[in-house]
Amino acid sequence: MVSDRRVTANIIAAGAVVWRRPAAGGPVEVALVHRPKYDDWSLPKGKLDPGETAMIAAVREVAEETGLHCRLGRYLGRVTYPVPGHRKLKRVDYWAATPVDGEFVTNSEVDQLRWHRVDRVMDELSYPMDRRIIRNFRRLPPDTSTLLLVRHAKAGRRERFTGPDDERPLEKAGRAQVQTLTPNLLAFGPTAVHSAPPVRCVHTVAPVAEALGLEIVPEPLLSETGYAAAPQAGVDRLRALVSPDSVPLVCSQGKVIPDLLQRWADDSGLTLPPARNRKGTAWVLSVAGDRLVAADHLDRSLRTH
Repeated sequence: MVSDRRVTANIIAAGAVVWRRPAAGGPVEVALVHRPKYDDWSLPKGKLDPGETAMIAAVREVAEETGLHCRLGRYLGRVTYPVPGHRKLKRVDYWAATPVDGEFVTNSEVDQLRWHRVDRVMDELSYPMDRRIIRNFRRLPPDTSTLLLVRHAKAGRRERFTGPDDERPLEKAGRAQVQTLTPNLLAFGPTAVHSAPPVRCVHTVAPVAEALGLEIVPEPLLSETGYAAAPQAGVDRLRALVSPDSVPLVCSQGKVIPDLLQRWADDSGLTLPPARNRKGTAWVLSVAGDRLVAADHLDRSLRTH
């Protein structure tokens, strides 16, 4: 395998470990696809279309190859490898993904889909890079809950707005950030939308709520003023939103998110990845029980190709 830190890949792709648990308490199964062109068994993946991010491409490619419409979960990592017969390098980002609906139909790229127990799937895979991603998948329990935590988009400078600060709206650049954020957040299948009361927070997640036909639940404890008055109450409120049966999307503010995440990570024994927490970016949080077990920051990954 070639380290993507030393080389630049010229083919960019995305895929997923699509998994299910057919029986309560039973073994986890993952989906492999057979491509007759290469006569191989692999994880579903494909190249990004122009203007796509890896998250959007992963959902689309999985649907095209498997017929399954999935929601993304935990980020599983990246592999970079040479393409046989070409002077090219391919980079693939992977997520865990769970089917929401759909069924397999033979298509132009894939003629078979098979489910294998995850503890027996290694020998079925044709490529070592897919085995690396399966190992990453198995490092944590698959049944993690997902929570999406967003910092509101750009809203101009506080000193230039003459009204109450909570009424400061998104600026043009912020509205553009929301257009980018919305389809990427939808790739994770949010089922509930929450927001700190300031208008700039509400408007950041309003398009997601509208697309899903959901009301936005106000979260005063997750505003800067509410959190400053009672930070532990804010942490407890965010943790209370986690559920195995839903994917909450929460919008908060810059003076809340870093401290809140650090407190939760410290309680869980997790080291957070470095992040600038810029406006218009998001965290995908994976939770097992009440422990934060993984945190992926969506910043550069929101850029299209």
